[in-house]
Amino acid sequence: MADDYGEWPLKRLNTEVVASGPKSASDMDHGQAREAFQRILDLNPDPTTLGAFWLANRWKKNTPEELAAFVDVMYEESRIAAEPDADPVDCGANYDGKARSALLGVAAGIVAAAAGTPVVVHSGDRVPSQKEVAYKHVLDELGVKTELEPEESATMVDEHGFGFYYQPSFNPVVDALWDRRDNMGVRTFVNTVETLANPANADVHLGSFYHLAFAEKMVETVRESEHAGFERVLMFQGMEGYDDVRPGSTTVAEWDEGADMEDFTVETPEYGMDFETEDLHVDDVAADSAEITLDVLSGERHDQFRDAVLVNAALRMYARGDVASLDDGIDEAESVISDGSAEHLLADLCAF
Repeated sequence: MADDYGEWPLKRLNTEVVASGPKSASDMDHGQAREAFQRILDLNPDPTTLGAFWLANRWKKNTPEELAAFVDVMYEESRIAAEPDADPVDCGANYDGKARSALLGVAAGIVAAAAGTPVVVHSGDRVPSQKEVAYKHVLDELGVKTELEPEESATMVDEHGFGFYYQPSFNPVVDALWDRRDNMGVRTFVNTVETLANPANADVHLGSFYHLAFAEKMVETVRESEHAGFERVLMFQGMEGYDDVRPGSTTVAEWDEGADMEDFTVETPEYGMDFETEDLHVDDVAADSAEITLDVLSGERHDQFRDAVLVNAALRMYARGDVASLDDGIDEAESVISDGSAEHLLADLCAF
């Protein structure tokens, strides 16, 4: 029977659609997926039923149509946008963070911003399931204010070219799912859709993937979403699923609105990253990443971490179309480190 939401409570979706097993399960249509996420964001479902629904979707794997419906409901029910005048690159890496390798997106974003490419990063605080280090924690270690309202974040972008948006402030209803997600013990589709929250209404999204098929799914999700709003997506194989490009032979996926997705391979040793993934591992991800950021921006560090920051900054510039190639981006990155612009920008962010 129908209720205030519609005809598809999660228990019925489990029984009749998604939870018959990974091989025999069916996919939801757009309306069913919308209704499901509306119920979830209202904290309506019984916790056991919700857990079964999340797990069933994990088994069967969500389609772009389902993910687009979830994204649209998030925009309508939870997301609070505050758009800066600048047109930044949106960096919404996996919110549950990194556990082993240095988080270089803060340094790369500040370098790109100093070179004239506005950058927005967003994250929560110890998001399930991993509850590891995300953007917020490195910025906290650096002394940059993170618990901002969306309007403050937009001002930060316009004043300095780099801004942080805090999930509990701009995506409060999704943040309210924290306990239920934590009790699952595994990632759910919420981990995917929250990375597309786009709190600054950016035209360009930069993300990462383990396998190219995931990039294809994310691009198709953006295509099918009514609200995501991205006109360009650049994704690459990131370390621990984050938006730090991994060393070696790395696939990059590139999509512009109205065109098909294309992919190409970057050999990072050709751009200075001639080392192994393990060479970017650290003991304390938050503290060590902050120290690396300080040393790279000040020009005191000339090791593998600096080389990785240069390439990642160049990728942000390339994503926005501010440079024609990674080589050009690396030249720009080296210049703003050498002349002190990047270090001065970090000082301005700490004073914000």
